[in-house]
Amino acid sequence: MGRLKQKGKAGAAKAYVTRSSAVKKLQCSLADFRRLCILKGIFPREPRHKKRANKGSTAPTSFYYAKDIAYLAHEPVLNKLREHKAFAKKISRALGRGEWSTAKNLEENKPIYRLDHIVKERYPSFIDAVRDIDDALCMIFLFASLPSNPRVSPALIENCTRLAAEWQLYVMHTRSLRKVFLSIKGVYYQAEVMDQIVTWLVPYQFPQNIPSDVDVRVMLTFLELYQTLLGFVFFKLYTDAGLVYPPPLDSGKDESGAGVGAFNLRPANPNTTTRGQKSDAPKVSSKEVRQTIRKITAESSSAPPADVDFNQIDSFAEGAEEEFVPQASKSDFDVTSSLPTLLSLSSLPKSSSTNIFAPYTFWLSRESSRSIFEFLVRSFGGRIGWPVSSGGGSSFTEDDESITHVIIDRPVAKAPEETIQERERRRRRKHVQPQWVVDCINAGKILLEDLYAQGKTLPPHLSPFGERDGAYDPTVGLADVGNTLVDDAEVSEDGQEEDVEMGSELEEGATSMAPLAVATVDDPEALRAAELAAEAAGIDYGAFEKEVQKKQKQQKQKQDTVADGEGEDDMNKMLMSKRKRQLYERMKYGERKRATEHTKLEEKRINIEKDRRRKARTA
Repeated sequence: MGRLKQKGKAGAAKAYVTRSSAVKKLQCSLADFRRLCILKGIFPREPRHKKRANKGSTAPTSFYYAKDIAYLAHEPVLNKLREHKAFAKKISRALGRGEWSTAKNLEENKPIYRLDHIVKERYPSFIDAVRDIDDALCMIFLFASLPSNPRVSPALIENCTRLAAEWQLYVMHTRSLRKVFLSIKGVYYQAEVMDQIVTWLVPYQFPQNIPSDVDVRVMLTFLELYQTLLGFVFFKLYTDAGLVYPPPLDSGKDESGAGVGAFNLRPANPNTTTRGQKSDAPKVSSKEVRQTIRKITAESSSAPPADVDFNQIDSFAEGAEEEFVPQASKSDFDVTSSLPTLLSLSSLPKSSSTNIFAPYTFWLSRESSRSIFEFLVRSFGGRIGWPVSSGGGSSFTEDDESITHVIIDRPVAKAPEETIQERERRRRRKHVQPQWVVDCINAGKILLEDLYAQGKTLPPHLSPFGERDGAYDPTVGLADVGNTLVDDAEVSEDGQEEDVEMGSELEEGATSMAPLAVATVDDPEALRAAELAAEAAGIDYGAFEKEVQKKQKQQKQKQDTVADGEGEDDMNKMLMSKRKRQLYERMKYGERKRATEHTKLEEKRINIEKDRRRKARTA
């Protein structure tokens, strides 16, 4: 006979733990428990049977895996949080007693925890870390734009600003930017780093206020982890690119508002240590190290082991620094394998689309966002300058003869008295609106500047991030504009648009009876009005009745076909399982919703086209 299971000792009741039980087991506060869960990546779970997991109770609560809570119990950060709680009690007691020397010693030995081991646990490889920095970059750029207040310290904002500038410098240096989208929320960027797609959002430079109902403590906990993660990632990226990390900051340029230009990218010197000081020790190559090891081994034992081949070891060590040697395929001996390696990938020529702005020099007007377009132009090989009112750091002035494009975002105004030299300079330069830069990047080529000239109506700015198939595309022309638009001259002042349309179609003759019959078959009142209009126009009633009967027959056949299709779909749904049927219904619901949105946008575009034609006719 098997062992009897006690209630609450096995199954879901043992696999799940409530939040209150977890806090009691870890012996920490609720705020510290939330911080630990955020740092370790542990989140609430939804058990299949809540009543069983809660040991028969139906009270609403949050559940966690019991194994996750046991995992948290051995976390070093938890011990540091407990030490910090004891430290707070000791220092408050010392200050209350007036023991200033004791309080000073306690402050100097304040417990501080580090998150390095957590980053290594959550991201075993570097590619995993790069793949997961999207949210980290969004959070960093958000806090870099916030003002300081008692809840957010100035040092934290300064550190976020530094990390944001370091990321932009790396993207500009490696030409990794691929797509840009100007949205209402901010600017979406997409870069390709280590063969991984990284997308992040940068808010516009407007005054930001932190709402009082937002729990900043949760965001600061995430930010604490993200800062450590980005420090690891940026160090590796800069080191692989042969650059010094962190990049040195020019305080003079920073005070003048140079922004990203205040940082200097310097190549890493192999003869320097990690602290930037020259090493006095002579440089020893890996080959010399191997020869020394082989000599010491040969001297220590006259006869080396038979299973050790130093020549083979030497060849393996040297081969790690060379190109991969293609080997013959096992299936086809005449064809050699061509596996890509790091050396072969780095030797490939870069796409020309990453240097589309290389032949051009841009001047940024004062009303355009300098931080956005400096990053965009420099990421694609162009030179850009700006007036002093936008900040320091510009490499040239407005009088520079090499300027080819002026990015301007204000309407055309009557120009003051210009000299011949200024008029000639204006004629040589292309004045474009900021959207031209973004559309050129997304298209991968230089577009015509005439469509984006100053003061002109811009073409639609579409998202480049791979929209779904069948989505509404405003760039596609309307095929039936002439058939769907209503001539405004035929519309009466009382708004009787339908009656005028019907009368005008009847006056054209029997050839226009088909669309009229289709529109009036299902509406008896409209059908009666059409009969009266046909009689007033002198059209034979027999021809009108024959056309109506023909259209009724066609509509009935169409309805029968649709009903047969729906019946077949219902039969297929009956053979599906419940899960597949629900999934199929959700898919159909999404298709109907997208079709409705597409129809609404088409109708809106038709109305806009009607208004445009009306204004053009009256002008």
